[in-house]
Amino acid sequence: MNDPDLSGRTVLVTGSSTGIGREVLLATAARGAKTAVHYHTSADAARDVAATADERGAEATMTVQGDVTDPDSVDGLFSAVESELGPVDVLVNNVGDFAPAHWADLEFDTWNRVLETNLNGTYLCSKRALPAMREADDGRIVNVGYASSEKGLVSPKNFPYFVAKAGVLMFTRMLAADTSDDGITVNAVSPYVVENSAEFPEELPRDRPASFDDVVAPVLFFLDADSGYVSGENIEVDGGWLPETV
Repeated sequence: MNDPDLSGRTVLVTGSSTGIGREVLLATAARGAKTAVHYHTSADAARDVAATADERGAEATMTVQGDVTDPDSVDGLFSAVESELGPVDVLVNNVGDFAPAHWADLEFDTWNRVLETNLNGTYLCSKRALPAMREADDGRIVNVGYASSEKGLVSPKNFPYFVAKAGVLMFTRMLAADTSDDGITVNAVSPYVVENSAEFPEELPRDRPASFDDVVAPVLFFLDADSGYVSGENIEVDGGWLPETV
């Protein structure tokens, strides 16, 4: 487990030019996948990740640009991947803006961008990936959530992010049920604070943030061929964090 053979599999990780997305993509490259490095504006960073993916052992690599909140752009980026690498077998929905400010201080455009990148992006990319997965009777979708979203976690600070991530987890469960007869699994990985997080609380579980490896491990578990009966699940990577005690 956690060391799946991804040879011949086409992997698309949204927002994979930096951060968690980068590390997930490189982990799949190291296991022989054909990898599509997605970016919106970070073209140079995406090219660097693609070069590293080649070095790690990817069967093939490409970069692909697109705005995951725009249906036409999503269709275009999937078409580009399908043309060069083949149909997407593994989709990791990682893109999601973060706005650590009081809800009343957020500009409307920022409020919308947080909701759209986290929830609408996950919906649009999943919807576009599903026809080929259903035809193949095989596929893996992993969505990136946020720890304790299932508990209705809310705060006046960064409120749209919590709402969007709760929606992502609801969407994950719904899509798992909707694809249960199609050979597809849909799961979520939900970190709390990660080593590249924009903000750190005064106290952290286990006295440290999650490492990239901590987050990548459950993603690889969901991608393993032996995990084909695991769908609709959410693994929280939070070190045992209990927000109820805050």
